[in-house]
Amino acid sequence: MSDELISKGFRSSTTSMYQKGSNEPFSISRSKFSNFINCPRCFYLDRVKGLKEPSMPGWALNSAVDDLLKKEFDKHRKEKTPHPIMKEYKLNFIPFDHPDIDKWRQSLSSGISYLDKETNLLIKGGIDDVWYDLDKEELVVVDYKAQSNNTPVETKAYLESKYHQGYKRQMDIYVHILRNMNFKVSNNTFFMVCNGEKTNDEFGNRIDFKTVLVPYEADPSWIPDKIKEMKKVLESEDIPDYNIDCESCIYLASAATL
Repeated sequence: MSDELISKGFRSSTTSMYQKGSNEPFSISRSKFSNFINCPRCFYLDRVKGLKEPSMPGWALNSAVDDLLKKEFDKHRKEKTPHPIMKEYKLNFIPFDHPDIDKWRQSLSSGISYLDKETNLLIKGGIDDVWYDLDKEELVVVDYKAQSNNTPVETKAYLESKYHQGYKRQMDIYVHILRNMNFKVSNNTFFMVCNGEKTNDEFGNRIDFKTVLVPYEADPSWIPDKIKEMKKVLESEDIPDYNIDCESCIYLASAATL
């Protein structure tokens, strides 16, 4: 196996790799935090050893829905008026207006963040939206989700789906970050699920969406201990064991036997 082939699997830049003993804060994005939860071994190989994950194509239609929703909500944000979905669900809310809202939504360049002083890890994330509860005077985190399923979106089934457990952790992390940015934030969050209907007789250059608010009560209590655990893994000299529940670990371990 050539050195050139192997080198393509590792980062050429070390800026995103954890340096043991450094006094500089080390950034952990919400997605990397989720990677750690899913598999400490893959997280370690990525953040410490510099092993690149295989790239994946973007979700263009989902991104288009996100962008259009943000434009839609920004009109109401500017006018300080409730969006129709808030009226439909009898929520006394308006979109939260903050000078940094655009930065908060840019996960790659800025986003929301705070420095965990005990671990010197900078915990970051990019939100879709924040609403303001006029009754309780607190922020409400909202995440847009675009999908296309034949079955109607129902709260219990949506939150219990094994594919949506990461969504809930995502919300927990956002609530945790905003609170550490000294905002008053509700545990009550919402997934704004836009489901592309498949029941039309033809395409006709359009997809009809049915939008449903799925409420989720966030629980960020687990996060501080998990950050400490993550720091311990980053500082370790040993690569964590293979994770039998991780598809990447299974693939790599199986390939090594060939």
